[in-house]
Amino acid sequence: MAKDLVIGSPAPELSIPDQDGNVVTLNSLKGKQVVLYFYPKDDTPGCTKESCDFRDTESQIMRAGGSIVGVSLDGQESHQKFIKKFGLPFVLLSDETASVSKAYGVYKQKNMYGRKYWGIERSTFVIDTEGKLKAIFRKVKVDGHADAVLAALKA
Repeated sequence: MAKDLVIGSPAPELSIPDQDGNVVTLNSLKGKQVVLYFYPKDDTPGCTKESCDFRDTESQIMRAGGSIVGVSLDGQESHQKFIKKFGLPFVLLSDETASVSKAYGVYKQKNMYGRKYWGIERSTFVIDTEGKLKAIFRKVKVDGHADAVLAALKA
């Protein structure tokens, strides 16, 4: 299980496929600030709102030197449909084995209607150009989150 991640420490490496099967690594993203957001499931109400909020602030995030990368346990086909349905302009990574989610400490036991299961706790990490954690948002509430992330990028 992941040790507690702290601001200023190196972001855990990742090496998983995007919606088109291209393997994305943290190293391949160096030189830009990365908004790495973990969300529970494609095309569900909270995740759709969060992804669309990031879509709608993407130009501001890019102007602040950032790029957006979404991560869920969904497969590539699910990501392709989600991207197409909502016009998402950024990559979504398929963490089907939950290895990256575990490394970032966002793979948690959840409880819904008395049923326990494992899944992603909505979280966002801002990673600086050197690959270090610049901001950490856990147990994210969707409303206003994209703006908070934008403010952290500019800090």
